[in-house]
Amino acid sequence: MTKRKRNKGKQRTSRLTINGRVSLCRRWWHAAGDGSECPADGFLSPPTEGVSRGVRELACRENKDASSFEAASDNLARTAQVKMSAEQLRQVVEAEGLRVITAQDTGALPPAFQAEDCQVPGETKTRMYAGVDGVMVPTITEAEKQKRRQKVNEKRRKRGRKCKPLPPRKKGTNNAWKEFKTVTFYSQDQSCRHVRLSKCRRPQTGALVRRVAQQLGLSRADDKVAIVDGASWISQMLEGQQHALQLDAVGLDFYHLSENVHKARRAVFGQDDEAGTQWADALMHTFKHEGYEAAWESLCAWRQTLRGRKRKAADWLINYVVDRREMINYPDFVKKQWDIGSGPTESRCKIATRRLKHRSARWNLTTAEATAALTTLDHSGQWQQYWKLPKAA
Repeated sequence: MTKRKRNKGKQRTSRLTINGRVSLCRRWWHAAGDGSECPADGFLSPPTEGVSRGVRELACRENKDASSFEAASDNLARTAQVKMSAEQLRQVVEAEGLRVITAQDTGALPPAFQAEDCQVPGETKTRMYAGVDGVMVPTITEAEKQKRRQKVNEKRRKRGRKCKPLPPRKKGTNNAWKEFKTVTFYSQDQSCRHVRLSKCRRPQTGALVRRVAQQLGLSRADDKVAIVDGASWISQMLEGQQHALQLDAVGLDFYHLSENVHKARRAVFGQDDEAGTQWADALMHTFKHEGYEAAWESLCAWRQTLRGRKRKAADWLINYVVDRREMINYPDFVKKQWDIGSGPTESRCKIATRRLKHRSARWNLTTAEATAALTTLDHSGQWQQYWKLPKAA
């Protein structure tokens, strides 16, 4: 039997809203064994934040294109007359970004499109591309964190009065840069696009790709193609996931292959040799229109004419191509009118990390992932959808 709760009177609180700080008076109820509760708090933002949903969205909007949390705080005060310290804004942005990630992972926030929406222009079929890439993000090292904590302690000692203990310090990274993983799904004309940026390690990337693919209904698309660069961990991961994702093909980005061909060209012919440029152009034409076998035979014949360090450069290129032979099938891609470049994925890497790579920026891994989640939320067409979720209040 539910115990009847006693009226324990009213308590005051406040929330920062887009109309300024609002004072509220709520009634509390108590029952022995059940504790106290305030039913009105269920309709308000968490008391620990003290910030309404409207202000949280404004803070996230301002931060998305700002150079720092300080700049975002100033812009928020000037444009919306909402005063919030840079540290409070950082906490709001991080908390909101973590909510976005949770909502996406659990399916509470569905993608803005499905496989059926990825119509190929001028055709009756649907086509979806998948891309995975690694991108470096500047992070705060353990040494930097220790140095910062020492400076804070020195300032506190100089005050000459007792201060509250500092909160536990988050552990820093072992390197100044850490690799984040970008996962992108998009349609032929890129009108449909879904992007995720994660701090997960390489072995966990496959699970993220599978989860997003399932949410998008990738298996229901008529054509399912992955275009990636030559990083071995990406190709190995996708080859291992190809059955689960039901991909029709995994292709090597044509531009990355060209980069490596020209790297070998410079080692053999020199930087500006016209014969070397003609050789590279002819080889790339062979790759694109005749395929791997014809290009491999051409490379082997070319290698026989070289000696010394030039032959080593040819060996390096041949090994690069042989290791990725399953991904080099450009004639079939061209015939089916599939893309052979991973430009959309590369561009998403730049956009997703633009806020993270401003001058002098250093990030905790969790804060970086949460901040980027709000950027990718916008570029995935889910911004308005997220702020309408009941739990976002």
